[in-house]
Amino acid sequence: MFGYRVPAPDQAMLISGGRGGTGGSPFRVVTGHGAFVLSLFRKVRFLTLAMCEAEVEEVCVTRQAIALNIRAVIAFKVGNDEESIVNAAQRFLSDQDQMSVLTGRIFAGHLRSIIGSMTVEEIITERQKLASEVLDGSKAEMATLGLSVDSLQIQSIDDMNLGYIKAMAAPHNAAIQREAQIAQAQADRASAEAAQQSQRQQAEYARQTAVIQARYRAEIDTAQAEAAQAGPLAQAQAQREVTAAQTELAGRAAALRQQQLIAEVVRPAEAEAERVRILALADAEKMRIQAEAAASNDRVALDRMLIDQLPEIVKEAAMGLRGANVNILNGADGLSEIAAGLVSQGLSILESVKKATNSPLAGPAPEPSTTPEKIPAGPALSGPR
Repeated sequence: MFGYRVPAPDQAMLISGGRGGTGGSPFRVVTGHGAFVLSLFRKVRFLTLAMCEAEVEEVCVTRQAIALNIRAVIAFKVGNDEESIVNAAQRFLSDQDQMSVLTGRIFAGHLRSIIGSMTVEEIITERQKLASEVLDGSKAEMATLGLSVDSLQIQSIDDMNLGYIKAMAAPHNAAIQREAQIAQAQADRASAEAAQQSQRQQAEYARQTAVIQARYRAEIDTAQAEAAQAGPLAQAQAQREVTAAQTELAGRAAALRQQQLIAEVVRPAEAEAERVRILALADAEKMRIQAEAAASNDRVALDRMLIDQLPEIVKEAAMGLRGANVNILNGADGLSEIAAGLVSQGLSILESVKKATNSPLAGPAPEPSTTPEKIPAGPALSGPR
């Protein structure tokens, strides 16, 4: 007999059959909690408190007598207070779908009334103002029905192909297109400038890269050239050193040859000249002795004189060789040969004097000969090597 009933969160539970509700309402309203209901004596009904939607599509005439097709959407619901629930329940409890139909009709009427007082330009540019005025105009009626409107949205405004809205939009469209073209031109110019700047930067980077590459190639070429010249330079340096050594060697050879020439030519010539001088002195001495012998006609005295003069002759010959640079090639034997040669020369001179004194002593003494007599060759002499 007793049952505990609980309404849904978006419902209001209406219990009728009792003494009535508060404020003189014919039923008791329960929301948010449950209640015990005596099913034999009480009747329970539920009213939705959920959001409902109503669509409006109405042809309205503006203040300029231009017909516009307006489409709008209204979001509404039953009020949360008990009075609104009671008002809505008394009107829509048996057929709750009628709430959307009736709300649409109410808003269509207010929409026609408000649009009739506005121009197309105002409707197009001030949609929010239109929605606010429609809401304000329908608020009292909706409250009487126990409904509250959450929002009103104007979805579309159409002049039904009259062309008014399009013509009205033409200047703005042209201005927008002009601005769009200007913006596009500016964008194109900025893009071209950016492209040119990019090309300049790329060209600059390419130039810098080419300069660096050329510098690297120059360094590589220089290094390769130096490496290629290293061999010839080393060879030339070695050749210079060889030439310097050859020059030094040639100088030494020339000095040695000069010494050889002095030893082979000059010294023998000096010795020959000294020999000639000695022979000339001996010849002169011979002529003097002949003259003295002829004057004295004393042969024995002459021979004795010649014998006595022989050491002097040999001494003079030895004195002539004192300054000569003589190399003895065969040691003590060579020295003996030199001494024997000197004595032999002295004897030859003496023999010549004797032969000369055997001739008659008539007439004046002959002039001394300028041509020296040959002396037998002595031992081999050589200058410094």
